[in-house]
Amino acid sequence: MSSKKASFPQDFLWGVATSSYQIEGAVNEDERGPSIWDTFSATLGKVHNGESGAIACDHYHRWEADLDLMQKLGVNAYRFSTAWPRIMPNGTGPVNKKGLDFYDRLVDGLLGRGIKPFCTLYHWDLPQTLEDKGGWLNRDIVAAFVDYADVVTTKLGDRVLAYATLNEPWCSAHLGYGTGHHAPGIADTAKSLQAAHHLLLAHGSALSVMRRNAPKARHGIVLNLYPAQPASDSAQDIAAARRLDGFFNRWYLDPLFKGSYPEDAWAGYGESVPSLQDGDLQTIAAPMDFLGVNYYTRSLVADKESGDWPRVRAVTVPDAEYTEMGWEVYPQGLTDLLLRLHKDFRSLPIFITENGSAFADVLENDRVHDSARLHYLESHLEAVNEAIAQGVDVRGYFAWSLMDNFEWGHGYAKRFGLVYVDYETQKRVLKDSARWYSDFILRQQERAVLP
Repeated sequence: MSSKKASFPQDFLWGVATSSYQIEGAVNEDERGPSIWDTFSATLGKVHNGESGAIACDHYHRWEADLDLMQKLGVNAYRFSTAWPRIMPNGTGPVNKKGLDFYDRLVDGLLGRGIKPFCTLYHWDLPQTLEDKGGWLNRDIVAAFVDYADVVTTKLGDRVLAYATLNEPWCSAHLGYGTGHHAPGIADTAKSLQAAHHLLLAHGSALSVMRRNAPKARHGIVLNLYPAQPASDSAQDIAAARRLDGFFNRWYLDPLFKGSYPEDAWAGYGESVPSLQDGDLQTIAAPMDFLGVNYYTRSLVADKESGDWPRVRAVTVPDAEYTEMGWEVYPQGLTDLLLRLHKDFRSLPIFITENGSAFADVLENDRVHDSARLHYLESHLEAVNEAIAQGVDVRGYFAWSLMDNFEWGHGYAKRFGLVYVDYETQKRVLKDSARWYSDFILRQQERAVLP
């Protein structure tokens, strides 16, 4: 897509995104408490090469230079997450002033550079002390999260443009408690569904407190969503895609927007369904100001005759392009997803809070020629533009990620950044995709001020 042909709204937000554990480092400094990812990373065999976020991109010490880098790119918004164990080392109780002040300085630094702060309260780094009490399996965590949200939004207030309660609760619940691939490393379907319910309940319970503390800010949640598409026109594959949609998408969308879990998925899970209390679903469905959408690829599936629900098998497409994560490059899926959300769920402003790709980047002569990522970015922006043209209220786009970082179980083996990070020296190098994105934003902003 040529930047000359694109036509985004004048007040559209152009941003980049990161998360605390993936970039900050300094895990043992200024009275930060341990997180479940510190524990998980230190467990033999859980993370590639035994790596961790202990140093990561050293953003905790280099944040001012990183903000200068964003300003150089020309972005006008930055999505970051606050680290619960840095602010409340024990998960509850005393607040760590040093940790909270870090985000206070960060927000002021963003505003001073003309960049709007977009804050995510929970991006997976749960205080280990809370996990020791059951983590997201213990209903008491809902009150703890509300207290944490109260502390952060009281301090940062309306200086922040928007607050998201949670990032990708599907990952926290399913990967953390269902498969064990993420912290805390539990593999139990029933526990994953109970964790998902408590995550959603924490979200809904915190909204009123957040609104009280930051009445001018927008408040919502961020979901990772995947268009589930059948590999053929057969009734079996169509049914399989519907089941996967319930597993990935509707298990979160339905309670948030309809106040109920999807009946087909509830039946499919059988005895594994979570325990609910009266009023839970009404709390989860509390009104929001926006929905954050993280999109990377679609899910193309066929029926699987046996196995646990949702009984699907993934299908690959011959000659299609795949990223280093093994994800198909499929920008049409983003348009399809946005149109489906607009049609099937309560109309809300949408932010594309993550969209990006990992490729095998090579640094040569202080340049990274990442043409595949550049084309991924360009084609997905075109997909967003098409959805807007068809009436979807998309307010902003955040590329994932600002810079290469700790990629959870993959350690440092996968690079998603627009900016290359040499982890030995912490040198930052703009990739070709970053230069393209910067130029694209500039052209959009120039168009916005034309008479």
